[in-house]
Amino acid sequence: MTASVPEGAPAGRHDKVAVVSGGSRGLGRLLVERLLADGWRVGTFSRGVNEFITKTAESHPEAFFWEAANLGDPDTMTGFTRAVQNRFGRTDLLVNSAGVLHQELFLTTRPDRIRSLVTDNLISPMTLAHACARAMSRGGVGGQIVNVSSINAIRGYRGVSAYAGAKAGLDGFTRSLARELGPLNIRVNSIVPGFFDSDMTSEVTSTNRDRIKRRTPLGRLGDAAEVVDAVVFLISPQASFITGQSLVIDGGITC
Repeated sequence: MTASVPEGAPAGRHDKVAVVSGGSRGLGRLLVERLLADGWRVGTFSRGVNEFITKTAESHPEAFFWEAANLGDPDTMTGFTRAVQNRFGRTDLLVNSAGVLHQELFLTTRPDRIRSLVTDNLISPMTLAHACARAMSRGGVGGQIVNVSSINAIRGYRGVSAYAGAKAGLDGFTRSLARELGPLNIRVNSIVPGFFDSDMTSEVTSTNRDRIKRRTPLGRLGDAAEVVDAVVFLISPQASFITGQSLVIDGGITC
């Protein structure tokens, strides 16, 4: 199923186009909602359609595009980007928000699971960035890429070694890509969220939640809306001289 909009439909308050990975739920969904509210046209993907995708396609028929794609198959990232270009004619922003977390001790993790985690959290985001950056460079007006990392990339935690390695790779990728793309007026940054309520943290026990709160200087878990606010800041004119940086949003737990 593809939730799309009529060809030739007028733009919203401006004609800029954002690509958001994993926009059917969680952080990706909040980003889609915020960007649409701010007047962006938005293309997003997920493995399957859900009620949010259907309702958003109905309520924003001129500004929203959805297509099925899977992080586990990096080739679908290129096809999805091409579909957004065909629909909207440009790409100005990529937010690599989708990710997959699996918790298990490294020594008992199957090799295929390790490869899958690296693909989902590093290879596919890099592939999507490659396709979007090429589209931005052809447009001649630049653009922005925001990669969503994790504090697991900067502090060690048991049971998430493969995930942490992939996210650390995403931060390194961010810095190098910022140097390459800066001359093309494409800014590249990452945000590094701490613990916040999401699908990924839904299985954290109340005991562990209390332990996290005690170790966090601000004494609480974050809210996904605060992560969205950080993205909105990084893509705003107020952040126009910021590139190659990783913005940590963790209530101070990595201090």
